[in-house]
Amino acid sequence: MAEVWDAVVVGAGIEGSATAFHLAKNGCKTLLIEQFPLPHSRGSSHGASRIIRKAYVQQHYARMMNEAYPIWEQVERETGTQLYIKTGGMLVGPGSSQELAETERSLSGAGSEFERLSSDDLKLRFPNLSFPADYRAVLDPEAGVLKADKALRCFQDLFVKYGGRIHDEEKVVRIDPGDVVTLHTSKSMYKTRKLLLLPGPWAGKLLGPLGLHPPLKPTRVSVLYWREKGPGTYSPKKGFPIFMDAAHVYALPSLEYPGIFKLCYHSGPVIDPDDRDGVAGSRGNQEIVRMMCDYVRKHFPGLESVPAIQESCIYTNTPDEDFILDRHPQYRNIIIGAGFSGHGFKLAPVVGKLLCELAMDKQPSYDMTPFSLNRFNNTATPQAKL
Repeated sequence: MAEVWDAVVVGAGIEGSATAFHLAKNGCKTLLIEQFPLPHSRGSSHGASRIIRKAYVQQHYARMMNEAYPIWEQVERETGTQLYIKTGGMLVGPGSSQELAETERSLSGAGSEFERLSSDDLKLRFPNLSFPADYRAVLDPEAGVLKADKALRCFQDLFVKYGGRIHDEEKVVRIDPGDVVTLHTSKSMYKTRKLLLLPGPWAGKLLGPLGLHPPLKPTRVSVLYWREKGPGTYSPKKGFPIFMDAAHVYALPSLEYPGIFKLCYHSGPVIDPDDRDGVAGSRGNQEIVRMMCDYVRKHFPGLESVPAIQESCIYTNTPDEDFILDRHPQYRNIIIGAGFSGHGFKLAPVVGKLLCELAMDKQPSYDMTPFSLNRFNNTATPQAKL
């Protein structure tokens, strides 16, 4: 008789690893499967840094972040690893920006502190920025940087510590639904009472044969690093925080590479995740690099206006940029986490907790309405084979 797992998690990115951690910690016999050799840079969870912040337009995320911070601290304590660097963060935009106003309302509603900076305050506090006279900012004092690669490894290490097992270099080739789900991979076959699918950019390819076609768009994002004209100009030691522009630009202070500042556009061309660096991605990348060079010349006078380093990442976007955290409408023991839209890393501890609650048939800790599959009016037309 084949061993029956309590839960199998497909996808060992940050969301899958955090979910597996919560399952194992709650006593579930759990297997975590990853198609690539670990660690890898093919998906959405690699790299040295990610932003952590409470400043969100959507209040449900602002509230979830109030729980995410303590879980990150717990992971730091359990592993003896510093993951969070507090730098503060700013969101800039025109004084009339609806996004700034809604962010302030959301922070206030979640009971989080913030500071308003007028246009004059912005110029006085950050003379190394250059924005139009009507621009202002919202400051989030708890924002900062997460050490992404280390965070992913910490969740995986804790998962194993609590009895979990990781199998990498195993691609899922078929899913047979049932009261006990049968999962066929490139190497083996597994049976599980609960199957949790967190395959990142490959979600569409796994969900389609199960009759689900949510509007997920994998996009190739250019991760750009810019050399400072004066080393340290945009560093945390000089008081420079993480940065977000209402025009979908974000930046992290110089931490990863000495004298190098990470500044990127929060979108990119739609791609096939199995051809990330193909023609479509390359052409879109060139256009974005040109746009960002212009942005740097206009707004960051202390940076060289040509990127010193170029890397890439994949976002998997939903139309509303809310996640999908839900059960399959027909196969209730198949649970889906997808569409993290380029802002899921910081929320992974809470996402993992919520998906664990769904897998254990517990009442979720938050209202799951924003994350439901049926908001897309999706109709299941199941087929058993991948």
